[in-house]
Amino acid sequence: MPRIPPIQCLLAFESLARLRSVTLAAQALNVTPSAVSHRIRQLEAHLACKVFVRSDFSLSAEGADYLPRVQEALKGLAQVPGRRHQDAMPTRLRVAVTPTFSRQLLLPRLALFRHEFPEIELILQVAIPGRQSTHEDADIELTFGVGPPAGSESTHLLSDDVCPVCSPEYLHETGPLDSFATQEVVARAHLIPSPLEPWGTWFRACGILQPEPRSGTQFNDLGLVLDAAVAGLGVALMRLRLGQAWLDSGRLVRLSRKRVRSPNDYFLCWKPGTLDRWECAAFIEWLRRSLRD
Repeated sequence: MPRIPPIQCLLAFESLARLRSVTLAAQALNVTPSAVSHRIRQLEAHLACKVFVRSDFSLSAEGADYLPRVQEALKGLAQVPGRRHQDAMPTRLRVAVTPTFSRQLLLPRLALFRHEFPEIELILQVAIPGRQSTHEDADIELTFGVGPPAGSESTHLLSDDVCPVCSPEYLHETGPLDSFATQEVVARAHLIPSPLEPWGTWFRACGILQPEPRSGTQFNDLGLVLDAAVAGLGVALMRLRLGQAWLDSGRLVRLSRKRVRSPNDYFLCWKPGTLDRWECAAFIEWLRRSLRD
């Protein structure tokens, strides 16, 4: 009989290939990170080849060829003879996210998350932008502001720059708004106000001595601010990465090549002890990695 690699080595290989983190693989297997590393070395010695090629745990050609065989074998071993096959109970993870971030940056990537972590059932909930407390029912919450809420553990997720934008139709009706960097030009436009991204950021960067606009409809969702600009309500201050889809579609146009760093960032927050659960640590690491790509 040919020698078959030890099952603990195969489990370590499958977990590390999927999670791409020794720490997360160790948490998933309930062993130490050094044990995972030892089992990978043992497997490579058994196979007489490398299964990973880089520090980010990218698979070698041999590892990529071997992984689906290991996954299929482990799936078969998990099925109990004489019983109807039932899928294992999914690991549920509740994540509260702000609406526009979810639509523009998270949802387009969720298929990749499901492929990488099929055993995690993700439950998305709506988080209120700018709120200074975390969502009670969520395991992880995305918050927006100058810093994370007090009393929670957190990690910085995303920064962005802002720039004034409007619809092509509004620009045609109003006339040239070149650079949108002087008080005279700004005074000719109606500014769409929002407490989430105050105009003061742009005014200070351009040396414009003008108070924050108070008249007109205000919105507590950044996507609604941009939709209001599409509808011709005036000029909006856009977070460029968050609003890229509006620019790509031509619904909005930039009024300046200048971009100013917003004081507001996105943070992922959680209660102390949450990262003891491997699925929470896996989601945070995956989202940070996917936004870097």
